[in-house]
Amino acid sequence: MTAETTAASRCGFVALIGAPNVGKSTLVNALVGSKVTIVSRKVQTTRALIRGIVIENNAQIVLVDTPGIFAPKRRLDRAMVSTAWSGAHDADLVCMLIDARAGIDDEADAILEKLASVAHPKLLVINKIDLVQREKLLALTQAANERLRFEQTFMISAMSGDGVDDLRGALAKRMPEGPFHYPEDQMSDAPLRHLAAEITREKIFRQLHQELPYQSTVETDTWTERKDKSVKIEQTIFVDRESQRKIVLGKGGATIKSIGADARRELTEILEVPVHLFLFVKVREGWDNDPERYREIGLEFPKD
Repeated sequence: MTAETTAASRCGFVALIGAPNVGKSTLVNALVGSKVTIVSRKVQTTRALIRGIVIENNAQIVLVDTPGIFAPKRRLDRAMVSTAWSGAHDADLVCMLIDARAGIDDEADAILEKLASVAHPKLLVINKIDLVQREKLLALTQAANERLRFEQTFMISAMSGDGVDDLRGALAKRMPEGPFHYPEDQMSDAPLRHLAAEITREKIFRQLHQELPYQSTVETDTWTERKDKSVKIEQTIFVDRESQRKIVLGKGGATIKSIGADARRELTEILEVPVHLFLFVKVREGWDNDPERYREIGLEFPKD
């Protein structure tokens, strides 16, 4: 990077806040232009703060994809909600995402109320605009801005990309002046081992939906780069009970083979080298009450 580029550069953190399933992870991937965080129809799939990194003109935008904010019931839930709000308070700019179909429901209403205490500038991002009529979008924009002072409102479809370029440009202009925090070719600060585990976890959610409780987790045990440039990855899927282990394995191991094939295909695309993926399933009772497990997935263990 030249001295001129450094002098004119901008860099900052943008927190994406919203209820589960408003499309935060899809938006991060659309803004970055690559898969950096998992996307699933199952709610609450994002656990830790995963940063997507975007270069737009002379600005580096560091996106903090926070867990969806919801009413916490368990210790893991409380850790995720606490992480989400810490991401909002630590950022330079906050984007509040609202699902155009859901509008200002109870979850969005609670977030709007609490977001008032966050001192940073806020942008309103209404997502999934392709699924509702224009009149509803205008009414929703007005209602949200009456509740909270947003500096600007964007209407987008993170899935199709509609409006995403305008949002990316606006974020770049709002970043504070300063040097880039990350190398220009880096798209995320999540280690590849972590991303690989997240991708496998996504495939579990997609295949099993409601069959497997949310408490499953995936850890990358080994990552070996071979002489032929291929990568051998070994991962363990942890579940709470033996009955859940049988669900993940499937009849004759069919389910885990399918999960592995889907994950391997996507990892090969991302890494651009052949991937040999080996999956194991183990029962680890009460893992969501173990402080060490929380640290491994980037969450702070909440005190009772």
